[in-house]
Amino acid sequence: MPKLLLATSNPGKIREYRFLLDGLGYRITTLAEEGITKVVTESGNTYEQNARLKAITYAKLSQLTALADDSGLEVYALNGEPGVKSARFAGEVAIDAEKVSFLLAKLNGIPWKQRTACFKCVIAISTPGGRAKVCYGECHGMIALEVKGENGFGYDPIFFLTEIGKTMAELPLEMKNQISHRARASQKARQVLQQLHI
Repeated sequence: MPKLLLATSNPGKIREYRFLLDGLGYRITTLAEEGITKVVTESGNTYEQNARLKAITYAKLSQLTALADDSGLEVYALNGEPGVKSARFAGEVAIDAEKVSFLLAKLNGIPWKQRTACFKCVIAISTPGGRAKVCYGECHGMIALEVKGENGFGYDPIFFLTEIGKTMAELPLEMKNQISHRARASQKARQVLQQLHI
């Protein structure tokens, strides 16, 4: 069974991708499992640039097919911020709760109807030879007025899904993994990986 390297050290992402890519005929492995300690700096200006950079670098380094993503939250009242800087929006070492608090403070006083937002995800899959394919997914919602839910990670506790009436963090993982930006990009990634596996 061929290996597929998840080019991330984020435990939340690893857990979701193991679920989303199950049953594809790959043995999913991680940077830690492969003993890879190199950190690839996300120096790109777009999600796609960052995802490609990570996937190609780690595929060459490991000599395995590698999957990397870059994702972010775009809030229209903040002109698309935090966007590509979502992970570092509240500072380089900020934990999830600090990122959420920082964003809520930025939106203080913004009325509900103007709190529209979009989660975006770009997945890049690269072979060791540097051939990369890119898949896109997005999920639309609102920024909640307060934190709700214990599941998920990142900005999930304040990303409110109007059609469901709950935040992303209030959903069970199985439900989140049907509708999230990462789930939508992963559905396309599954097709790419199936073709590579033939």
